[in-house]
Amino acid sequence: MDGIEQTRQRGILNPRTAAERFRLTREPAPADLAQFVDGYWILHWDLTRPHRQRVLTDPMVHLSFTTGGRARVTGVVRDAFTEEISGAGRVVGVRFRPGGFRPFLTTPVSALTGRTLDIEKVFGPAARTTADAIIAEPSVPAALDLAAGLLRSRRPEPDPAVDEAAGMVAAIMRDPSVLRVSQLATATGVNTRRLQRLFAEYVGVGPKWVIRRARMQEAAARAAAAPQDWSALAAELGYADQAHFIRDFTASTGTSPARYSRLARAV
Repeated sequence: MDGIEQTRQRGILNPRTAAERFRLTREPAPADLAQFVDGYWILHWDLTRPHRQRVLTDPMVHLSFTTGGRARVTGVVRDAFTEEISGAGRVVGVRFRPGGFRPFLTTPVSALTGRTLDIEKVFGPAARTTADAIIAEPSVPAALDLAAGLLRSRRPEPDPAVDEAAGMVAAIMRDPSVLRVSQLATATGVNTRRLQRLFAEYVGVGPKWVIRRARMQEAAARAAAAPQDWSALAAELGYADQAHFIRDFTASTGTSPARYSRLARAV
């Protein structure tokens, strides 16, 4: 399992409860869209009472089609992403590579950060018809084919900066020793100013945010798995003191590290 895939798994908070409330599956991107699209995700649920799920999301743009008619583009979410599901339903999602959505836009990806837009705002009014067909289609493979067709109809020219941006994010995800932007610059041979510009234009957030988010996902995953020495973990993740780590963890997950660990491991 590569660094980005591990990060996706650990970004789901309270994973034991999540596994009881919904089923999440993933499918690879078609080869002809792979420069832009990281893959698909499909969420199914059938609940007797509503469930609110909190996720520490990755630096990726998502296109999603949800039971009930909602079709939207979601930019990078700086805080934790919270969504409530109820009854029975499905979401078909397209997960773009870090930087992979920039060629579909006329503006930097940072213009989408923290925002959710109806599909028509990004892909035009005609996309609504395809979105309705995806939502109505009971077969997941057929729905994915429709989503791929939508993207193919608007497929931009290849952009080498997408691979560069995605590579930078991958370097952060796979190497836990990268704790500062200066370390990333040294590891990749790209100066800090260019890193900042590249991330703003293609990823939607700065490299410091990506580093901190990856390390916070790591902290949440460890806390959910076993009791931790919080002081040692804070130091390992690059925090100068435990208090700063606890503040960041609480802001990200909605609760303190110790309480989160107890709740996430409760049977």
